[in-house]
Amino acid sequence: MKSLVIVESPTKTKTISKYLPKGYDVDSSMGHIRDLPSSEKLIPAKYKKESWATLGINPDDRYFAIYVTPPDKKKIVKRLKDKLKDVDELILATDED
Repeated sequence: MKSLVIVESPTKTKTISKYLPKGYDVDSSMGHIRDLPSSEKLIPAKYKKESWATLGINPDDRYFAIYVTPPDKKKIVKRLKDKLKDVDELILATDED
């Protein structure tokens, strides 16, 4: 069985790899791969006209948050998705935040 372990830090990738047996591919997301929009151009079209859109959070709807993949993370997301095609198991070992 092949497993993909995703951690946030490249340093953790090296450390964790030392302890896992063959069949575990440990890779890093290089930090958070989803976040609140950092600019207006990243706000999805369906939310642009909402009064709260520039906040990224709707305080009137149980603090509903808009999460987007920042442009600098798109290649990382693609790489991780491609790796998923060749494994039987995904283990998320990211930080709790």
